[in-house]
Amino acid sequence: MTIEIVSENKAHGGRQLVVRHPSSATSTDMIFSIFLPPQAGNGGKLPVVWYLSGLTCTHANVTEKGEYRAACADHGLIFVAPDTSPRGDDVPDVEEYDFGKGAGFYVDATEKPWAKHYRMWSYVTEELPKLVEAEFPADMTRQGITGHSMGGHGALTVALRHPDRFRSVSAFAPIAAPSQVPWGQKALAGYLGDGRAN
Repeated sequence: MTIEIVSENKAHGGRQLVVRHPSSATSTDMIFSIFLPPQAGNGGKLPVVWYLSGLTCTHANVTEKGEYRAACADHGLIFVAPDTSPRGDDVPDVEEYDFGKGAGFYVDATEKPWAKHYRMWSYVTEELPKLVEAEFPADMTRQGITGHSMGGHGALTVALRHPDRFRSVSAFAPIAAPSQVPWGQKALAGYLGDGRAN
């Protein structure tokens, strides 16, 4: 897989990268950020923490506003923050902030016109982990996942569906019962169709 380093900055002895790559899951280019602590240069593999952002966010929200780098450098942790949805001129969208671009809800859409690009479940559970493992010194036997709001919902559902993959899961102000709140009802019905079974 071809990756492009969009930006690189030094922080706490490590490297903060923003990476672009073509995604087969979303049929778009995707961007994620990854912090490689100073221990990444020692030749071994390091544990990975996945951070899933909330509504309206991109990889940049936590990368630019959160200060995880000092702790990751101290503990030798790789920190990965994907985008929250596919992007691009060909990607369907709506004007509301809680659906469409910036609000992928970490599911694989089955409804038109969303199904072609909005495949964030496959992206964060399959494609991106394989890319990170192939391109960076990531120890995939030592993973944790966390997120905020919509990303907290994503972290919980991903960890619950993959209990053998993660050593830790945490969520900050998660949408914990999406079928019982307007944001979740709108998104899940829009992406997956009407009916609780969907």
